[in-house]
Parts: sequence; structure tokens; C-alpha cells
Amino acid sequence: MQTARQAARQRRHRHRLMVGTTVALTTAGVLVCLVTAMLPGPKAEAGAGVAAPPAATRAGVAPAAPTSPAPPASGSPAAETPAPATATAVGTTSAAPQPSAKATPPAASNPEPSPGRIQPGTTYKGVATAYAAADGNGACLFGPSDDLMIAAMNTTDYESSRACGAYVRVRAANGASITVRITNECPLPCAPGQLDLSEQAFAKLADLKAGRVPITWTLLSPRTSDTLSLRYKTGSSPHWCGIQVIDHRNPVARLEVRTGKGWQRLPRTDYNYFLSVDGSGCGGAIRITDIYGEQLTVDGTALLPNVAQPTRVQFAAH
Repeated sequence: MQTARQAARQRRHRHRLMVGTTVALTTAGVLVCLVTAMLPGPKAEAGAGVAAPPAATRAGVAPAAPTSPAPPASGSPAAETPAPATATAVGTTSAAPQPSAKATPPAASNPEPSPGRIQPGTTYKGVATAYAAADGNGACLFGPSDDLMIAAMNTTDYESSRACGAYVRVRAANGASITVRITNECPLPCAPGQLDLSEQAFAKLADLKAGRVPITWTLLSPRTSDTLSLRYKTGSSPHWCGIQVIDHRNPVARLEVRTGKGWQRLPRTDYNYFLSVDGSGCGGAIRITDIYGEQLTVDGTALLPNVAQPTRVQFAAH
């Protein structure tokens, strides 16, 4: 009987051992599966091999500063085609590409002269006053004149000496008219449209005692047998010069000198000279353009200060 009970206990012990072993083996199998699943597989390693490298490691590219890049300029390649995002490059941000030099056009050189205030075929209204013209010289620095049918143009229409040498036909309300040449400037309070006539010219329109009379005036292109002349300003040299045009039929819009780089336009002063501040073109060929667009080229003008040198050319009549 004791033997039967011992055998029964041994069977129960073996059963518990078998159950425990089975549970242990099952648990171990589960752990092995979990560990295996957590290990990196071949696909994960291949993906790591194609990741974008940081910007700092790319040849010739420095890492971007940790600030927002400035927006690309309008019309640049960056504005037209956005750069690819660099979010995959850890901790880096690529800066927007700068516009190329070709994207910015060069500044225009020697622009065409503006149309100017005084235009052919236009009638201007104003008043006429009178002044003592003495020998006829004035702000235009043409020098003394035997013909005192001259006038001073108001500052606005004088336009930094652009009106110098212009011939205008002046008509008064009483029907009288006269042609005068602009040789001077009438400063403020002379108003736009106003002409300050020599006393000799005013007397042909009205009595000098009138003081001021309403007028209209228009630009002329008169008949003349004279050719224009050129004069270098006192003090001119190969290092600096001023050039003046004299006896021109039509107002002068532009003066250029020939240099090693081509024609160079000279700026105009309010005392009616065109200046070459660095001496470029002084003593060389000169090209003059009137307000109608006609161009005259003069060669062989000597660099002689304060000498009026006649040419063989004149602007066409209009």
C-alpha cells in the first residue's frame, strides 16, 4: 500500500516537472521571438545607406546659419523654382540661392535727353516785362551782341540753360509781334511762361510805361546763313574743359565727345557750358544734337580757351 502511494507521488512529481519544463520552454521561445523581432534587419540597414548627408559634409557647401533664409529676389531662379527641402538633413537648413549677376541688368549709360519744356509747335502763354540789356550779354554767356532783340527766359523754362540760343516769336494782345533770341535767365519771381524782354524788344510790342503785357510765344527755327561755332571755356585743358555751342539755329539738347570708349555725353551747366570734369574728349571730335534729333559731328576743334571757332555746319530749318 505504501508502495502504491509512493508511485502515485512520483507520477505527480514527474507531471509537475513536465508541465514546468513545457512552460519554461514556451516562455523561452516567446522571448527568443521577441528579441529576434527587435533586431535590425537587412532592409533597415539598406535604408540607412541612402539617407541624405548633412549639408556640412557636402563638398563645397557650408552649413547654414540657424536663422531663416532671406526670401529670394523676384525674378531670380530661386523665386521661379523652389529649392528642394532639406528636412532630411538632420539639424541643417539650406540657404536660398543668390540671384546670378545676369539677373540684374546694368544701369543705363548715357540716357536719351528728356523732351524738355519748350517744344516745337506749342504755344505758350505768359506776360512780357522789360529790363535794361546793356551790351546784350547774360546768363547764357554768349558775350556782347550788336542785336538787342533778345530776352531772358523765366527760370522754369530756362531749364538749366537748355533754352539758351532759342529763337521765339512773341505776340502781344494788340497784334504786335517780334522775334527774340534767348540769351539770359529771368529769376524768380518770373513765372513760367514769362519773358523778360530787352527794353528795345519790349518797345516794339507796347509802351515801356505799360510795364507788363499779356503775350503768347512759340519756338522758331529761323532762316540763317550763319554756321555754328564752338568755344572752350577759360581754364580748359586736357585735364578739364567746358564746351559751348554758339549761333545754333535750334536749341541744343545734347553734346558728346569722342573718347577711347566711344561717345560720352557731357553734363550741362546753368551757365551754358558742357563739362568734361576729367578731361575726356577735350580737344577731340564733338557731336551735337538739337531738339529735333539732328546730329552734327565736328572734327579738328583746337583746345583753345575762350576762342569762338567757326565750323562748316548748321542745323536744318524746321
